[in-house]
Amino acid sequence: MMQPRTMQMTLEDMLSLMMARIDSVAMSEESMKTKFDVLGRVLYKKGIITDDDIIDAVREQGKLMKAVGIAQNELTEDEVKAIADNILVWLKGDAATIRKSMEEYEQKLRELASQEMKKPRLDVASPAVLSELDKITKGGKPGSKLLR
Repeated sequence: MMQPRTMQMTLEDMLSLMMARIDSVAMSEESMKTKFDVLGRVLYKKGIITDDDIIDAVREQGKLMKAVGIAQNELTEDEVKAIADNILVWLKGDAATIRKSMEEYEQKLRELASQEMKKPRLDVASPAVLSELDKITKGGKPGSKLLR
């Protein structure tokens, strides 16, 4: 009888595999978004979709999300307007507004990253390092505080 072969992966291999998968999902999402933008822009330019249609659809989506339990509350009018405005900027192809919005978003990310770097970090040592530290501080005596 043939024994099944076990597959072993290093943590680095596993992380590389996961990162490749995340990259693939991100590219797929970007592709879908581009297709949506192109189709929406055609419909908008032909007058088939109007600004009011977008606003109404966003409002209806908010109600639907509450009804199925995805959201706790319906969208406020300010939220509806903000979401609809964001969609309309892309449908209208307003590059200057999109660029400005992206720059503001990147600045917020930099600020958040800067704040995160200032927070205290918790580093985890390997069990071997913890054992060595325990021996040094306890003089090799039993009664270790290490969790195993």
